[in-house]
Amino acid sequence: MTDLPGSLTHLDGEGRARMVDVGAKPETDRVALAAGRLVTTAEVIALVRADDMPKADVLATARIAGISAAKKTSELIPLCHQVPLSSVKVSFGLDGDAITIEATAKTRGATGVEMEALTAVAVAGLTLHDMVKAVDPAASLTDVRLLEKTGGKRGHWTRSGRSDEADTGAVPNTAAVLVASTGSACGTREDTTGPRIAAWLAERGYDVRGPLVYADADIAAGLRDALSTRPAVLVTTGGTGVSPTDATPEATRAVLDREMIGVADAVRERGTHATPHAVLSRGVAGVAAGTFVVNLPGSPGGVKDGLAVLDPILDHVVAQIAGGGAHA
Repeated sequence: MTDLPGSLTHLDGEGRARMVDVGAKPETDRVALAAGRLVTTAEVIALVRADDMPKADVLATARIAGISAAKKTSELIPLCHQVPLSSVKVSFGLDGDAITIEATAKTRGATGVEMEALTAVAVAGLTLHDMVKAVDPAASLTDVRLLEKTGGKRGHWTRSGRSDEADTGAVPNTAAVLVASTGSACGTREDTTGPRIAAWLAERGYDVRGPLVYADADIAAGLRDALSTRPAVLVTTGGTGVSPTDATPEATRAVLDREMIGVADAVRERGTHATPHAVLSRGVAGVAAGTFVVNLPGSPGGVKDGLAVLDPILDHVVAQIAGGGAHA
C-alpha cells in the first residue's frame, strides 16, 4: 500500500491501526529535538536551584528518567519501531516560574526519533512534577512539542521554519532573556543581570519570557529554546569572555542568519569607558529567523552599558527586521 500525501500513515486503507513498514527506507543519520515546560512557582524554582526539595537532586533524577523513557518508547507507544539510539541528552533551564526541558535523540536508521525525544521530555516533566508536588501540587506540564528534526527524505525540519506556516516571522512585542551562568544554574550564584534586562524590556512594552538560566555548557540548547517561541528580541548575558567555558558567542553565531557587527562593537566601545577589560568581550549581535539577538557581558556594569547602547536603537532595529522603518 502506498501512503497518500497528508494521510495518517498508522492507519491502513480500511482505517485499522498498523505499524508502518520501513524496511525499504534508506538508513540515514536522524536527530530530533523536543521541548516542554513545567510551570510551577517561584518558591519551587528557588528550592530547585538550592537543591533543597523534600526529594533531593531534582534535575538529575528527571534527567535519568527522561533518558530511560526514550529507550523504552516502543514499549510505551504501541506502533513505534524499536530504534537503536546512539545518544539521548536531556537538559533543563530555570526561569522565574518554570523549568524548561529539552531532549535530543539521535540514531542511524530507517525511521526517525521524534517520539523518543518527545517521550524523554514528557517523562522528565512528569518526574519533575512528582518531585515538586509536595510544594506545588498545582504545577502543570505544558508545551511538549517537537522543535527540530533531521534525516530521512524530508531532510531538515524546524518548527519556526515550516514551509506550510504562513507567518514565520517574530511575534511582535515579545522578548526573551537568556542567562549563561553555570553558577546560577547550579544555585551557587545569584543572578542579577537577567532580571535587570527583563525589567528594562518590560518597561519598553515587551512581553518578556525569562530570565532563562542555563549552564555555559548548555547555552546552545538555551538559545534554541528561547528562539522556539519566535521573540522579536532576545538578549543574552554572560559567557562572552575568553575563559574555557565561555561559549555564548559561538552558540549565537551558529543560529544567526545575519550578523550585526556594529552593534556588538558599540557595546564593547561603551564598556571601555568604565574598564579596559571590556575589549575582552566576544559578544555578537544579529538576526536569527526574524529575532534581533544581542549578547551582553555577564557583569552588572556590562549589562548597564549594553542597555545604554540598545536604548536609542532597539525600536528602529526591530521595525527594520520586521520589514518597516527607514533604512540606515
